Amino acid sequence: MSEGLRERKKRETRLRISDIATGLFMMRGFDNVTVAEVARAADVSVNTVFNYFPAKEDLLFDRQDEVQELLGRVVRARRPGESAAEAVRRDFLDALDTGHYRYGLHEGSDVSTRMISASPALTARLREMNELREQALAKALTDETEADPDDLTPGLVAGQICATLHTLMSYAARRMLAGESAETIAPDLRRQTDLAFRLLESGVGDYCIRWEDITQAGGADTSRAIP
Repeated sequence: MSEGLRERKKRETRLRISDIATGLFMMRGFDNVTVAEVARAADVSVNTVFNYFPAKEDLLFDRQDEVQELLGRVVRARRPGESAAEAVRRDFLDALDTGHYRYGLHEGSDVSTRMISASPALTARLREMNELREQALAKALTDETEADPDDLTPGLVAGQICATLHTLMSYAARRMLAGESAETIAPDLRRQTDLAFRLLESGVGDYCIRWEDITQAGGADTSRAIP
């Protein structure tokens, strides 16, 4: 069904308000801009702003629904013979290589990273979005595998995939906060991504074994002994 004139105007108004707000936030910092100032710059009322964006944070995270559902969509659209982890790895690297915004590694993301890290409200909202994204991924894994409601596996797998992505994105954020651009970070981040997902896919059962205990015990694996 084609978009009607009313719907198109509402979508354009929403986008204009969000773009103006984002520009103000980038220039002055999120916490230093009020919703009233956004409304004046967009030539709308404060009530109109809140009609489109229930909270101030929504003005910046206007694609939050898309971000939260991203991993679930990736898993549902995985290729024949491709696991959930492989599909997410492929999509993450594709976004990195093409400079797409969906994982926050696009051109100019260093500016938004600094802005978010400087605002407790934005940091809290980003944490909430990550939690909802993990829940959405677990739901997709449950549906795709037809898992029993009491099966913890979808939640465990979703948690591991999201933790891997969080570690990679935090690594990139630290370097951006230190002054590097997303483009500069990309080659090393790709190598780190390959390593992280190989570890995820192979498991961590033999990681960080306490070998000195084995040697001291004359070959007995005391680190695994049951009291």
